[in-house]
Amino acid sequence: MRALEYLGLRENHQQNLCNNNGSKVNMIITDYCMPGMTGYELLQKIKESSVLKDIPVVIMSSENIETRINECLEMGAQTFMLKPLKLADVKKLRHQLTK
Repeated sequence: MRALEYLGLRENHQQNLCNNNGSKVNMIITDYCMPGMTGYELLQKIKESSVLKDIPVVIMSSENIETRINECLEMGAQTFMLKPLKLADVKKLRHQLTK
């Protein structure tokens, strides 16, 4: 749930693109399996947010479940990466950040 607070998606929190220390959020990377919610549920909340919906979201998982991957991509995830990540995956993310 701290991710929701950080992104301003919890109730009673103002949504903005900067966190408390002024750092701009330009990409969100999350695991699919988290306590309290899935990466898909977080993605839904982000895409429903008028402020955050255009920020690219990358979801990672060690489980290669095709229906889960397709659901995330259809909901608007930039990409779905399987763990363990390879060096090429990290380079791809770095390239996307510098666009």
